[in-house]
Amino acid sequence: MEVTPAMSAPEPASASAPEPASAQDPASAPGSVPEQRRTSVPGNALRGALIGTVETVPGVSGGTVALVVGIYHQIIDSASHVVSAVRRLLLGPERLLGFREELAGVQWKVVLPVAIGMLLAVFSVAGPVADAFEAHPERMRGLFFGMVLASVAVPVRMILHDLRSRRARAGAAGEATSHLRLRPYHLLAGVAAAVATFLLVSLPPADVEAHPAVLVPAAAVAVSALVLPGLSGSFLLLTFGLYEPTLRAVDNRDLGYLSIFMLGMVLGMIVVVKVLKWLLEHRHTITMVVLTGVMVGGLRSLWPWQDEMRRVFAPSGEVGLIFGLMALGLVVVAALVWLDARLVAAQEREARTT
Repeated sequence: MEVTPAMSAPEPASASAPEPASAQDPASAPGSVPEQRRTSVPGNALRGALIGTVETVPGVSGGTVALVVGIYHQIIDSASHVVSAVRRLLLGPERLLGFREELAGVQWKVVLPVAIGMLLAVFSVAGPVADAFEAHPERMRGLFFGMVLASVAVPVRMILHDLRSRRARAGAAGEATSHLRLRPYHLLAGVAAAVATFLLVSLPPADVEAHPAVLVPAAAVAVSALVLPGLSGSFLLLTFGLYEPTLRAVDNRDLGYLSIFMLGMVLGMIVVVKVLKWLLEHRHTITMVVLTGVMVGGLRSLWPWQDEMRRVFAPSGEVGLIFGLMALGLVVVAALVWLDARLVAAQEREARTT
């Protein structure tokens, strides 16, 4: 599988200018995220298939996978341009011109293959994955626990690489570099995010009727997990009591249910994506620290030994097998992260020699 660095540079927002430097987190100024590497269309389709597959598994975040395979910033930036294009078309000014300008900022070679891969994966594996997770919950959670645990290294590496690159640029320009470091309030924010997520994913599942008045807001909340690493959309649906009805609707091609669900997803995406894009442009460091905390807190939902009410227990039963699956998942993702780091280093060496 082609692996790309999990670092990218969002384009400047078209709707508003960045805040003055004095009003911003000094370690999170706009335009500070490293440039992204080009990706191939087949590779992006595979990335989309991976994201779509894990989105059917409670506890595993599609946003986490997007970070690991290096397309997180591209997806957020492109989705934000799509939302802005629709807004410009409906509200102006210069509706058609503004619509075309915003769509020109979308990275279609990333977005379209990823979207196609996601849809194919969701409609292909929704039923089998639900069955496998239901038949072997401890084994599946063990495997994904190891994978997500290793994935925490991705945003951490992004943060450190970004700050190191900016210190180098500032030093070369004769500017101060003391502010371009992690500070205590960054760490406190990460811990707070981890604790909040831990408490959220500890809530017992609900049992509600799949009524449109419930389905639309539930989908709007669940879609946030698609763009927030560490939160699982399927897990949130499980919390709302809508996980099994939604998977069965996908498996049975229930277009009525899916249409209502998609409406909620669109409404949620409009809000969540724009907020995230602004944060990544204006508060990059602290945003990535918080996302790291969310990923760490979300590991609570993947602890293998827990019951249907999410009460956790000490390891028992197939302890050796489950810890082996944890190690397997950790090694697989760690290998991808290591390969990604090597590719990033090679790219930087090439850039310095040209």
